[in-house]
Amino acid sequence: MKTLSIKNKNIAVLYGGDSSEYAVSVKSATVVIDELRKTGARVYAIHQQGTEWYCEIAGTRAEVDKNTFSVNTGNSRVSFDAAIIMIHGTPGEDGKIQGFFDVTGVKYSSCGQIAAALTFDKMACSSLLKRFGITMAEACYLNRDDQWDTDVIIQKTGLPCFVKPNRAGSSFGITKVKEASQLNQAIKHAFTFDNKVIIEQFVEGREMTCGVHDVGGSATALPITEIISKNEFFDYNAKYEGASEEITPARISANVAEIIQAQSREIYNILDLRGVARVDYIVKNGVPYFIEVNTVPGMSRQSIVPQQIEASGEQLSSFFERWVKRILEKH
Repeated sequence: MKTLSIKNKNIAVLYGGDSSEYAVSVKSATVVIDELRKTGARVYAIHQQGTEWYCEIAGTRAEVDKNTFSVNTGNSRVSFDAAIIMIHGTPGEDGKIQGFFDVTGVKYSSCGQIAAALTFDKMACSSLLKRFGITMAEACYLNRDDQWDTDVIIQKTGLPCFVKPNRAGSSFGITKVKEASQLNQAIKHAFTFDNKVIIEQFVEGREMTCGVHDVGGSATALPITEIISKNEFFDYNAKYEGASEEITPARISANVAEIIQAQSREIYNILDLRGVARVDYIVKNGVPYFIEVNTVPGMSRQSIVPQQIEASGEQLSSFFERWVKRILEKH
């Protein structure tokens, strides 16, 4: 049987998006593009923001024909064999791009539309996983038009607690609330990012995260990373501006590592994920408390999943090559 090659395949890497994670998306796409070009693939950077979709080719901006997801280079029209989604937040993680590719028939890197929409809604995702026995912190949920009583909320979550937008990434809009007098303002701040807000019990433990992928054919957990933030929690500054220590593989027992990796694979399969995802936890007394799942995790040089891939003994270019092959074979 002839081995599938991605050499000379036309691969689109989508970046940009319409969320506060735009800058992170640009960094992620840059790494993926640089590494994929080492494989001999023809890689095109596709910028998306709102209705504006374009590709820079030889210094010229070529508009993307969204009816066929192709670009006119002037001499010829380029269609794509596969698309790598590196748009964090909307529309890359909430199912919109996935629905577009389903309609146009383009093979793509992430989970499908329904799984993306579900995982992007932290409230819905947590509610589903709780039914499968996944351990997580106590939480209260608010819609924008709800009336709330801070005393009632604190009775359930205790203090300190975290207030976060339901649909936002890179820790935008999150506040760690230590005193009851801070809660109202924290809720209002989170509502500036989304129309649903989560108030979550603070679980004192160690922050861990585990990448999972199906690049080899089935759900495979990567080495676990422990995150030690220099700030109150793993916020944007800690994630992307060096205010954290990230240890991969995490300094935990083999038993705890096995529990986290097994649960990460279970979550990946329950949610019907594809491609590369990352599951975040707080680990207390050896028990992982689920925080959230990212279906388009960061791939910048500062991001965690690339660190985990390299810790597993694989070069990024080799991993991305296998990923594209998997996309071409499976879809």
